[in-house]
Formats: sequence, structure tokens, C-alpha cells
Amino acid sequence: MPGVSAAFAPDPARLSASIPEGTRDVLPPEWAQREAIRAQLSACFGRWGYRGVEVPALEYASPQHPQDALAFKLIDSGGQVLALRSEFTTAVGRLVRARFPQGPFPLRLQYSGRLWLRALSSELGRLREFNQLGVELIGVETPAADAELLHLAAAALGAVGVSAQLEVGYPGFVDAVLEDAGLHGPARAALHDAVDRKSGADVDLLCDRFGLGTDTRRTLHALTDLYGGPEVLDTAQALAQGERAHEAVAHLRAVARLYAGPLLFDLGVSRRYDYYTGLTFRAYAAGLNQPVLGGGRYALGGGAGSLPGAGFALGLERLMRALAPMLPPEPEVVLALDLPAAEAARAQGLHAELAWTENRAQLQAFCAARGIQRMVGSGPGGAEFTAVDA
Repeated sequence: MPGVSAAFAPDPARLSASIPEGTRDVLPPEWAQREAIRAQLSACFGRWGYRGVEVPALEYASPQHPQDALAFKLIDSGGQVLALRSEFTTAVGRLVRARFPQGPFPLRLQYSGRLWLRALSSELGRLREFNQLGVELIGVETPAADAELLHLAAAALGAVGVSAQLEVGYPGFVDAVLEDAGLHGPARAALHDAVDRKSGADVDLLCDRFGLGTDTRRTLHALTDLYGGPEVLDTAQALAQGERAHEAVAHLRAVARLYAGPLLFDLGVSRRYDYYTGLTFRAYAAGLNQPVLGGGRYALGGGAGSLPGAGFALGLERLMRALAPMLPPEPEVVLALDLPAAEAARAQGLHAELAWTENRAQLQAFCAARGIQRMVGSGPGGAEFTAVDA
């Protein structure tokens, strides 16, 4: 078509090989929807007092990083090993220690951006490049702080129209019960995994392997069944023997009372118990087997100088999947024959693209390819709309 460049016309045969596996192009309709969701979530976080920060996509690689084994790594000109950002909590924690050493606490921060991992089977489409938005509440460690994050999680999901169920866990509870049962070393680590997967068969195999008694076996099976409503806390209380387990149940009761909304409890959650120091939570939307939101309580740094922190992140790709049936159609696009007509169309809530030529045949061909149904031009009475094929 004269006047329109064909230099960027896609070659379908090359599309699948033109970008690395686990990455994807985002086309205009989805881009607009994603940006709208970002804006809605950021505004929601802001209303709750969470201020925005941005952290570098490049970090120093470290064996202590929780995602070190899965991070993309590269070497800079000075020989230093760098890594692409693989999760936000560690990056925001570094920022807090460097930029806000004295607070004031509690410190409320929000972020958004891309993450990269060499392999991630749990993300939709096995994406290795994906987007997250989230918040961190740093410097306080109380039931009220945990309840605030649950309230904010529900508010954020509501702001974008996602209906989801909040599930609360406490990985340290499982560890405390295992400790009270006298389990240590390899047996304890293996049983953490079996309980988290709710695999009664594996629990039995491990009990046989490590010679565990009937009472311990019964306790472990009870842990795999700790899922449901508030009644789960009563069952957990009966399982609690030592101080750590009792404190975990008391904390969960306090959070549930302060939140005062519907919660499901999964106290068999045991994954990453060495990372999370307290309550964890996830949100599941109908039709998705992966959470659209997840977070929990952790410690920034180690030793006596560590700071308590808690937060959550939302996966943008998963949110888009959950929202797909409810997303509104794009506003109508018209082709404006002059600038005043374009401005008049935009004032009516339409999207207007400007004509680049007076050749009617070219404009009609473009509209047909673009899916534009109407043109608008300036007339004696103002903007005048005509059908493209008129």
C-alpha cells in the first residue's frame, strides 16, 4: 500500500523462533488492559499509604539470595557476577537498609516491574519473564500489621474486579509440631515436604523409614488435614504442645479477629518454612490452579539487626487470566480526517487516529485492515461521522 511501510510486516514462520522460550510479546489490546490494572492497583496501594519505589533490574549475584539457583547471571566488564532481578522482597529489603535505616517505621512501600527466572514451571505458560506488583510493610510485627495486609490484599483484588478466596497459613506451626514430636535433621526436612504436599502415603513411608511411632504418625496425618474454616484453629490448638506452636495458633486467632472477613486456613502449609517467619497467605481465583496473590511475614537481614517485614505480590499475567472473561471491550476507534474532528471525537470518549493522506482509497483500505468502521471530519455543524464504506 503506497504511503504505508511494509518493513515491519511480521513473518509468521519466524515468530515462534524470534524470541527466547518463556518470553512473549504483548499486543496493543492487552497492553492497554494491563496498564489500566497497574494504575488501579497502584492507586489502591497509595490510598493505604504505600509509597512507590523502583529497584534495579540488575543485582549482585549472591549464594544467599533465595532465588540464586534459578537466577539469570552475567558478568560485567569488571568481572563481577551480576543477576537479573528474580524477586522483589530481597531487592526492596536492600533498599530499606540502605535508604531508610532509621525508618520511620512502620514503612509502607509499593513496587511493580519485571522479574526473570531461568525456569519457572508454576507461572502461566511457563514464563521466564513476568510481571509483579506488590507491597511491603516493614518494621512492625503484630497481628494488626498482618491483618492490615489481608485487608489490603482484599481491597486490591476488589479494585480490579477479581473475586478470590484468601487462604492463610503458618509454616512455622508445622515446624513447631515436628520439633515437639522430637523430629530433627533429614526426617524433619523430608516430613516438611510430605506434609506440605498433603501426601499421606509419603508420610507413612517416611514414618516407616525413620521408625516413628503410632502417636507421631497420627499427628503427622492430622497436619495434612488442617484445612478449612475457623474450626481448623481449634484442631491446631489440640495438636500444639510446645510454646512455639501455641504462639502460632494465638497469633492466627488474633489476626482472624482483626480481619473479621472470610478466611480459609491451611495450616499444613510447610513450604519455605525456613524463609517465612510467621503468617503466609495466598488468594485463589476461580478457574486458576495457581494463586493470583501471595505473600507473608519474613525477616530482613539476619542476626540481632534484622527487621521484621511482611508483604504480598500479585502476578500481572495471572490477574489478566482471571480477568479475561470480564474485561470490557476496547473503545471504538475512528479515523479522523483532520485535527479538530479528532479532538471532537476524543471529547466524546472515542479513540481517534489521524489520517495521513487525502487518498480515500488508501484510507478505506487501512480502515478495513484495522477494523475501523467510521471516519470523522469537520463540517459546517461540527464533527461529522460517516461509515467507512459510504
